[in-house]
Amino acid sequence: MELINWEEELLPYRQAVDELIVKIENIKREYTALKLMPPMEEVHGRVKTISSILDKAGRRNIPTDRIFEELEDIAGIRIICRFVEDIERVVNIIRQRNSLDLEVLQEEDYITNTKESGYRSYHMTIKYKMITLNGPKDILCEIQIRTMAMNFWASIEHSLRYKYSGNLPDELKQRLRSCADAAFQLDKEMATIRDDIVEAKMISETKNNLVDGIVKNLHNLHYAAKMEKVSSFNKKFIEIYQNGSIEELREFSGRLQTMAKLYKVEYV
Repeated sequence: MELINWEEELLPYRQAVDELIVKIENIKREYTALKLMPPMEEVHGRVKTISSILDKAGRRNIPTDRIFEELEDIAGIRIICRFVEDIERVVNIIRQRNSLDLEVLQEEDYITNTKESGYRSYHMTIKYKMITLNGPKDILCEIQIRTMAMNFWASIEHSLRYKYSGNLPDELKQRLRSCADAAFQLDKEMATIRDDIVEAKMISETKNNLVDGIVKNLHNLHYAAKMEKVSSFNKKFIEIYQNGSIEELREFSGRLQTMAKLYKVEYV
């Protein structure tokens, strides 16, 4: 058996991981520059240790001289998202780069098709071309995309499997499965809370904009049109603001704006 020069063989994998991390971080910066919330929260990468590579090759009966052609996760990227729906957004971002700077070879949806253990994540196997001193080299890389809750569960589960050499007691398996379901419920509940916050913020911003317009029109009507009824309009405004709905506030704002136009007062 030919001796493997592990340092030489693994170097392009390390370089590929570094490049992919930089590219994903740049995507985050693009979102931020556009004042948008990026779908990815964190990105991490790693190259398997030699021991892990040999162990996995042994479990899969992969010959030593075929390790780098058949093991798809020697290089690994993990993208952590805030919410479950962000995972699909990240997947689509990677798909859009297919045939540009990478090639998507396989996708495995362990969120819709949860593993028996409770494991949830979205896996994509890609081929990434590296330019080395010896010429181009195709690197297989596995990208895992999951939420923070999914990642926390997976990290604990991985540690326990290592402790028990992969042979987890049935009682512990059940407890882990329950925790996985609880983590997924947490993801869904946090998404619901996020939606409530976004809706409340939109309502607040709408109300603030209406109030600004009303106050400016009241001010202009009072000083420019010299209207005697402005005080009664102001009283009505306070009453609606304190006890009315946003629709009533919108309707009142529309009436004032019409009146401002009638009296040729500029609406700001």
